[in-house]
Amino acid sequence: MLLFIRINRLFPTVSLALPSLRKQLFSSSSRRHGALIRRSMASEKTTRFDFLVIGGGSGGLAGARRASELGAASAVIESDKLGGTCVNVGCVPKKVMWNAAVHAEYLHDHSDYGFDVGNVRFSWEALKAKRDAYVSHLNHIYRNNLDKAKVQTIQGHARFTDDPEPTVEVNGRKYTAPHILIATGGQPTVLSDADIPGGSLGITSDGFFELESLPKRTVIVGAGYIAVEMAGILSTLGSKTSLIIRQTGVLRNFDSFISTNCTKELTNSGVDLWKNSQVKSVCKTERGLEVTLVTKDPEKKNDEEKISTIQEVDCLLWAIGRQPNTSGLNIGGMGMDMDERGHIVVDEFQNTSRPGIYAVGDVCGKALLTPVAIAAGRKLAHRLFEGKKDSKLDYSSIPTVVFSHPPIGTVGLTEEEAIKSRGKENVKIYKTSFTPMYHAITSRKSQCIMKLVCEGKEEKVVGLHMQGLGCDEMLQGFAVAIKMGATKADFDKTVAIHPTSSEEFVTMR
Repeated sequence: MLLFIRINRLFPTVSLALPSLRKQLFSSSSRRHGALIRRSMASEKTTRFDFLVIGGGSGGLAGARRASELGAASAVIESDKLGGTCVNVGCVPKKVMWNAAVHAEYLHDHSDYGFDVGNVRFSWEALKAKRDAYVSHLNHIYRNNLDKAKVQTIQGHARFTDDPEPTVEVNGRKYTAPHILIATGGQPTVLSDADIPGGSLGITSDGFFELESLPKRTVIVGAGYIAVEMAGILSTLGSKTSLIIRQTGVLRNFDSFISTNCTKELTNSGVDLWKNSQVKSVCKTERGLEVTLVTKDPEKKNDEEKISTIQEVDCLLWAIGRQPNTSGLNIGGMGMDMDERGHIVVDEFQNTSRPGIYAVGDVCGKALLTPVAIAAGRKLAHRLFEGKKDSKLDYSSIPTVVFSHPPIGTVGLTEEEAIKSRGKENVKIYKTSFTPMYHAITSRKSQCIMKLVCEGKEEKVVGLHMQGLGCDEMLQGFAVAIKMGATKADFDKTVAIHPTSSEEFVTMR
């Protein structure tokens, strides 16, 4: 039998049938950055790696690159553009749009600061072209980074096969590894006409980035951070925007202090807020979409439902949640545990119920944030390929920002969570509300609110929540302090920076 050994940059070793040759070639040194290719006379050929990642988003790319740095032969399978949700239809293009909206806000303040700017025009088309070019540039950077790290990119949809050893098939070819990571992320929940008549006439946050022009009339459905951010961006840039929420406030999973204030800020900024309302139906007319709403206050049991319509709608955007992206993977066939919403269940080390298969990021349904997926992917790589058995991500006190208007920053426990877990008698709250100095001379006003959640006699700071100008850039440093176990006394001992909004956190009484 003739054995052909092909040696190149990605595949320096080959799985051989002869034990003696295999022992010589498959040494620890030859495994570095090398994939084992098993070739046989059979028609099916299975390419073997040390680490196989399904999903080229933030978590998958971070895990693959770190594993390769540690000497593992790694590959990433991706069916779309590299970068996942964050780079293509999430954080990155969203932040560009938010930045544009902030410019629109500042335009209202120019005259108060002595500037005569005259007639200013906004071009959605120009902004979209630059935003899309930036995203495309990032796609290329991700690809170059994978090449530099010697991580192979496999384009296509992955599906687990029925082979005894965990194996995936992509475009008719099979790939396997002793360690397979699922990092396929999530996708917006889509409504069909069966869910709500005319529901398919709406778009999701993905579709928002495909809009070729600024809608004149927008209806957004949802109360989470995506709905809040989309409403703020579109309204501030000039679209007449209505936000439909099922209860009385937005961001209900956040601290009530934040939820109440953000709801108020949305109304003050001109967003038409429909509380205790749901979409009953949607229909298309010659002048746009007609959205029919049903409103009923649950507090008033004898109150009848009120039917209303919003007409001439250019854009109906559903922001009603996200779901794990596992369709077509054949997860069920692998016997992996999933929760009731379809998320892959993992333990604290990102292990699934199937040995050798792991999952990180949004597909797990916990802390749906890009930096979380990145950190979890890297921690996993260190555990698998550097022998750090205790390497895992600490999911406590994760900071996050909502790019609302003004932005929100939050880390740690809400007041409600702290009371529930520690007891009301062991929790002390410090909070303040004020007008930032920037707005001291502007006709446009926006408050800044801040809260510290402290526990125990030592008043350890277990939660920090704020909304106001600059809060997005203010949070990271405070998050470090809280992660280190800072107490209220530590905050008090820190000299204030004046005049800033952040100094309020070290002067609260």
